Amino acid sequence: MNSRERLRKAINHQEPDRVPLDLGGIVSGITRIAYRNLKNELKFPVSSNEYVIDRIQQLIKPDEQILDWFQIDTRYAYQEVPPEIWSKDSPDSIWVDEWDIKRRFTGLYFDMIGHPLSRVESLSDLEKLSWPDPHQDQASYDLLQSQVEKLHQSEKAVIVNIIGSCFEFGWYLRGFEKIMMDLVLNPNLACAILDIMLEFQIGQFEELLSRTGNLIDVILCGDDLATQNSPFVSLDLYRRYIKPRQKKLYDFIKTKTNAPIFYHSCGAVSSFIPELIEIGVQILNPVQVKAQGMDLHKLKKEFGKQIVFWGGIDTQHALPFGKPSEVRDEVRRRIDELAPGGGYILAAVHNIQADVPPQNIIAMFEEAIHYGRY
Repeated sequence: MNSRERLRKAINHQEPDRVPLDLGGIVSGITRIAYRNLKNELKFPVSSNEYVIDRIQQLIKPDEQILDWFQIDTRYAYQEVPPEIWSKDSPDSIWVDEWDIKRRFTGLYFDMIGHPLSRVESLSDLEKLSWPDPHQDQASYDLLQSQVEKLHQSEKAVIVNIIGSCFEFGWYLRGFEKIMMDLVLNPNLACAILDIMLEFQIGQFEELLSRTGNLIDVILCGDDLATQNSPFVSLDLYRRYIKPRQKKLYDFIKTKTNAPIFYHSCGAVSSFIPELIEIGVQILNPVQVKAQGMDLHKLKKEFGKQIVFWGGIDTQHALPFGKPSEVRDEVRRRIDELAPGGGYILAAVHNIQADVPPQNIIAMFEEAIHYGRY
């Protein structure tokens, strides 16, 4: 099978020739430090022209040489980060993005230190503000279109990295604590903020999918809904304020493409899975195995015919702290739990961080190729 056939078969809950493999997205990618260490370990040349796909998380676009070496089935189209911006990042660098969200570079990430709506008190305050226009940057969409068209010809599985998020991006604007309080004490204001992001996301997907909807294999969306130990919000709050907006976005996406919706949320999200299935989510990522309630045997048994699991390789212990043999054990365990009957794409639980030894990355993909055959 080629990569596109392999991934589509797995997503259709059928067994392909082997478990599909993913690396290179903004939630399944690799940080700059880890990537350089990996290339040095493999004795591949380290290029000075690194392609940063996510400045906040300092993620690198892997070279085709690396992706082919590990038989990675996915390929991502990105909105490019201009080198003249990210190449100057240094400790304490300050970056204010197009939404006026303020971030400081800490050496590994850009962390949020300022939220433009933190002082807003009423709907009338919101009405005085202006926001980025999702239709303005046509050149960026043209670039994405050319990337998608080129990738589609490669017979790899094509994924586009515009995370459809209204809830998480809403707290970027307001601040996490304040928007959580708003959902309880001032839901009209919270919903108005979420709607700002919802309408922007719909505009982005309208531009993107009108150009490439028939060429994309997976649509990446996501809103973090949980901590390590529990959800951020109750199911009642989720059903009242967040779920309807997610559904509106996903319903719109489905008018433009037949590609399945990939939903990313870290943490203890098991209680949300039936809700996500109900609004059209077909793929769950990253399947954070160390989070509360994320028992893979149970999740596969209950939801394995309704939703695809994408991720699963532990990034909290096995990858950074385990020996290569323990990483191989981890890979076999997750394949045994999630791969039978299809419906599993193997990747790290979120991005490969700077402290992951390159030997463990190699062990993960080598074992997946060897053990993941049906």
